[in-house]
Amino acid sequence: MDAFTAGLLHRIRTTQSDLTRARETGDEYLADVEQAELEDLHRLAAEHGVEVAPVCAQSV
Repeated sequence: MDAFTAGLLHRIRTTQSDLTRARETGDEYLADVEQAELEDLHRLAAEHGVEVAPVCAQSV
């Protein structure tokens, strides 16, 4: 796995975790921001042929 793919997958996992935390704490604004970031990361992954594991893709 190259550095780009590893970094992208790490960002997806981190963003997913941040999204879950925002939802659990009731921070709707932060949840919206994290959801948008997650969608952008998934788009970027798709554009570059990076497969995202279903666990990472659960909210998109």
